[in-house]
Amino acid sequence: MRVLDTFRVVGTLAALVLLGSSCTADRAAEGEPGVAADGWPDASDTRPVVDLDFVVSEDLGTVEGRERIEFTPDLDVCELVFRLWPNKPLTAEAGNALEVTDVLVDDRPARPELTAAGSPEGAPGTLLGVPLPSCVPAGTTLDVLLDFTLTLGRGTDERVGVARAGDVAWFGTAFPLLAWEDGRGWARDPAVRVAGEMATSEAFRLRSLEVQAPSGYEVLGTGAAIGAPEQADGLTTHRFAAPAVRDVTVTVGRLEVLSRQVDGVRLHVGAPRSGVRAPLEDWAAQLERSIREVADLLGPVPYEDVWVSVLPDQTDGVEFPGAIQFGDVSPGDQSWLVAHEVAHLWFHGLVGNNQARDPWLDESFATFVQLVVDDEDPSHHDDSSDEAGGDVGQPMSYWATLDEPSTEYVHEVYQVGGEALLEARAIAGEDELDEALVGYMRDHAHGIAEPGDVETAFGDLPEALQVLRRAGALADAP
Repeated sequence: MRVLDTFRVVGTLAALVLLGSSCTADRAAEGEPGVAADGWPDASDTRPVVDLDFVVSEDLGTVEGRERIEFTPDLDVCELVFRLWPNKPLTAEAGNALEVTDVLVDDRPARPELTAAGSPEGAPGTLLGVPLPSCVPAGTTLDVLLDFTLTLGRGTDERVGVARAGDVAWFGTAFPLLAWEDGRGWARDPAVRVAGEMATSEAFRLRSLEVQAPSGYEVLGTGAAIGAPEQADGLTTHRFAAPAVRDVTVTVGRLEVLSRQVDGVRLHVGAPRSGVRAPLEDWAAQLERSIREVADLLGPVPYEDVWVSVLPDQTDGVEFPGAIQFGDVSPGDQSWLVAHEVAHLWFHGLVGNNQARDPWLDESFATFVQLVVDDEDPSHHDDSSDEAGGDVGQPMSYWATLDEPSTEYVHEVYQVGGEALLEARAIAGEDELDEALVGYMRDHAHGIAEPGDVETAFGDLPEALQVLRRAGALADAP
């Protein structure tokens, strides 16, 4: 999630080794059933399967898209629900828009129903409902095809936009996102005017991501690059695929791209050829340090490829599964930001959450990881979890009601939540909490976690739970 300029934690990086991660890797190497090569459990065999096609215009201002999704719900359904997140307030007000033009379900035309669900006046809605001709039972596979048009706003300090100067465009969460939670059903939380994500998505198999862009432009994608780019009629087609992601981002433009291996992970860093503040070598070096530091704490990087875009009109960082967007900052001076966004590869990437309902489950944990690898002393934070008023666990809709929604949201969920977890670790024991945290990630890898799952994972650490309850992250014990 975005890290606003109002929040800054500065520290120096220090390596920490997590007891237990080595035995996880050993089990994977021995071929334990259900454990992927990276040491994390495999994603569900019944996860959605997605094919995405994007055709980018010559001026980078619009994208024509098509999505095919094979979806097998674990509950009975009478409709499908997709979220159109470029239409949320702060993104839409910058000139971005996502409009669905056609929908087929099992090769039959459907009549989608668009609802504002928080989008600003004059913008397309954020919630697209697709009624089914008749309800279908759990376990039924539906084949859905959606055509859509994406309009990119110029100079957007958001996850979707096109640069004011220089030829580069970026678009993340910029397709109809299936808003399903296994065991719960459709997530309909309204978009609100707060600078943060509000999405919910189960991990899906990205069978194919195909990006057609004007020849001469580079493309950074999501997942592994498949084959060599193919040129025809002034367009070059770039293909990617990934076994389990819950979101997709793409950057297109006149880019310089640097790639290197980091302990088996393919790291790709791109920035406009027109120039950015820091050389790509500096970005790659800082990212390499942060990836190793965070992996020492949390376990193996969940993705074989990590794509990083340095963008001229952004000011901080935006996370995606296996990808990150950064503003044009100095990675050395902003090492805390790099560590925070890298931590999101595990928290919202590997372990998902409903970001509208439980934003602290990725933001507080990402801040906590950043504080740990920066070797922050919990005693320096003056028991901020006591002073916060117990609001860490509030949903995005709560922060929208306050006088300064984004500022108060960032302070409480990022800073106070992260410091509460740091305090819990100091009180309960570093090794004990770290081991419980890895167990939590293994239990909910590729799924959507809830606050009660943290309570269960930390069940043998009552002191840690007490700190989190005091901060308002968890409900009071009965």
